[in-house]
Amino acid sequence: MEFANHIILITAALITFSIFAGVLSSRIGAPLLLVFLAFGMLAGEDGFGGIRFQDFRLAYLTGSLALAVILFDGGLSTTREQFSHALSPAVVLATLGVAITAAIVGAAAHYILGYGWLEALLIGAIVGPTDAAAVFLLLHLRGLRLKPRVGSALEVESGLNDPMSIFMTLALVSLAAHGFPKGGWSETALTLAYDFLWQMGGGVLFGLVGGQIVLRAVNRLKFSAGIYPIFAGALALVV
Repeated sequence: MEFANHIILITAALITFSIFAGVLSSRIGAPLLLVFLAFGMLAGEDGFGGIRFQDFRLAYLTGSLALAVILFDGGLSTTREQFSHALSPAVVLATLGVAITAAIVGAAAHYILGYGWLEALLIGAIVGPTDAAAVFLLLHLRGLRLKPRVGSALEVESGLNDPMSIFMTLALVSLAAHGFPKGGWSETALTLAYDFLWQMGGGVLFGLVGGQIVLRAVNRLKFSAGIYPIFAGALALVV
């Protein structure tokens, strides 16, 4: 019981301080996510807070839920006109652009830091995509005045690049952990191409169908006003 109370107290305090830090960052012009990262480092075991956290599964679960909510919120704030105008460049940037960025970062990690190619490319795949939360924050809350097509392309790309990065990361982790199949590069390339088409095609299909289901459910079912955000968020997580 006492441990649960400590968890509630510490979590609530961290959230409260994070909100105040967000207000401070908006006044001094510092990126909000950078302030959050710095605050988290100070609260960790190497900082003043001394909080020891090594539960990778809980971190993955929390990050996955947060990413789903962020992307869903970004999709709600993106109009069909913005999406249609920016779809082509956004798709190229979210796929080929992420791969090129990961290759450049991986080459730097290999030649400068001395990592092996698999480990170096894994680092590139992890840090290659732009962050959706940061882009949405800069475009909407900061009110950056960009050309409509450029702003739309950045916004759509930031929401589309995560699948590519996740696919590359999982593929490289699998290769690093289990090695290449007996067939060599050719068999590996065919397997990855099949998985890529299956994962991306399935994601698009479920997204389109699931989005229509969420839209119709929200429009037709009658709830109190406070239930709609929870209902829509829950359906988004189901999709």
